[in-house]
Amino acid sequence: MGEFEDEYSAALEGEVRETRGALLNDTISVLGPADPICLPETATVHEAVETMLARRQAGVLITDAAGRLTGIFTERDVLTRVVGKGLDARKTALGKVMTRNPEALTVRDRVAYAVHSMSVAGYRTVPLVDAERRPIGVVTVNDVIRWLANLFPEAVLNLPPGNTLKKPSEIDAG
Repeated sequence: MGEFEDEYSAALEGEVRETRGALLNDTISVLGPADPICLPETATVHEAVETMLARRQAGVLITDAAGRLTGIFTERDVLTRVVGKGLDARKTALGKVMTRNPEALTVRDRVAYAVHSMSVAGYRTVPLVDAERRPIGVVTVNDVIRWLANLFPEAVLNLPPGNTLKKPSEIDAG
């Protein structure tokens, strides 16, 4: 191997160690979770979708009278459980189409747990709760990708010419 390859390999190994350390040590709080949208089970799908669009979020959390998490309803549910089944969004209550008792994490949990939930269980939105299971935030796949991109700023910023990057804030909530 040449001198350049040795330097490159050493730098790459250092980046891999740094990434592994960040994955195992960083807590979800570094992802900058969004404030959750919380609605009761009696709210309609139409109300949820309007709120999701207005706040540019991919889902809503459903809470009971005490403010504890009881469900989640996401853009995927709109497609598969409402539109795909021919239900009327203005008449369908969230309680009929939400995912009950979703897995939730805390801001003190490691980023690795969020990645695990997303990669193994297929979640794109993970609720964050306090000790009483009251929603305090949501973390999304986009949050994790943004965090990963920040771990490799040179690789992301030095993309070859012609690779047009989209502006996520101008696309959609997902």
